[in-house]
Amino acid sequence: MVWEQRWHPLRREWVVVSSHRNERPWHGERVADASRSLPPYLADCYLCPGNARSSGRRNERYTGVFVFDNDHPCVGPEAPTELAPPPGIYRNRPAGGCSRVVCFTPRHDLTLAQLGETEVVDLLAVLQAQYRELGARADVRHVLVFENKGEVTGVSNPHPHCQIYATNFVFKTIELEAEAQAAHVVEHGRPLFQDILAAEDADGRRLLVRRDQAVSFVPYFARYPYETFVAPRATRASLADLTASEVADFAAVLRETVIRLDNLWRMPFPYVMVWHQAPTDGSAYPGFHFHVQIHPPLRKPGLLKYLAGPEIGGGNFLNDTAPEEKAAELQGVSSVHYTQGG
Repeated sequence: MVWEQRWHPLRREWVVVSSHRNERPWHGERVADASRSLPPYLADCYLCPGNARSSGRRNERYTGVFVFDNDHPCVGPEAPTELAPPPGIYRNRPAGGCSRVVCFTPRHDLTLAQLGETEVVDLLAVLQAQYRELGARADVRHVLVFENKGEVTGVSNPHPHCQIYATNFVFKTIELEAEAQAAHVVEHGRPLFQDILAAEDADGRRLLVRRDQAVSFVPYFARYPYETFVAPRATRASLADLTASEVADFAAVLRETVIRLDNLWRMPFPYVMVWHQAPTDGSAYPGFHFHVQIHPPLRKPGLLKYLAGPEIGGGNFLNDTAPEEKAAELQGVSSVHYTQGG
């Protein structure tokens, strides 16, 4: 049983950990098990090879990773440069940039956890190229990569894919992390994330997957049950800065981590996966350490981690589980995907 506050050094905020609350009686809504058998190809899927999308454009008959400009972008180059000023103290500005979709595989019925290690390496190579290309644009200050997996996260199509938002602004969380990491370098003379990795290595209880050049863990300050970080051991500003051997280790760790999540409840584990990379606006970001954050929304099978009063109203996350307990659960499952006999 844990009643404590834990400091989140990247966000510079406190997380309340009350692990006994996960066993409290629950009479609210439950999430249905969305796992079901899918075909390798679906004729009306707008992400499958050769199919038409809602815009009328047709996908290539791709055989590997496929990238296209989002037909319904949240930001785009057509954003108006002149906006009517709002009244009083309010402010506005254009939301410009580029939105893209990255299909992991032509197979409609697979997830990231079911791809082979070589396929994950190929995906990372494409994401490296996208970061370099989009980050070099004068109208882009930041490249955000994210995957929403599972209906409970709001994803409308189960075909394995992620999205890229290359924007003329820096997303707030990345901005906060960049400030925290730069301040730590000034104060302590070393990268903040290296101190996080050292603390996790020294404790050991929350480590999930380890390779020479990459590691995954449930952080001491996890805000969600099963929240997991995947990171290279060396401080690199972005995925694009990883060497070939670092990419190989990172791919192996990422793949095994999502396999373990799926194996925990033997289902495609839903999550929001976000790639935390340094902005591309030309400024210096000392100590910025590229990493992936995985935020699963379930605290138990069928039960959501709701953002309620403490989070939405109070501004502090309340984790109903102890990170050490959740890490132990993930450590205890097979590293072979359950659909392959794990």
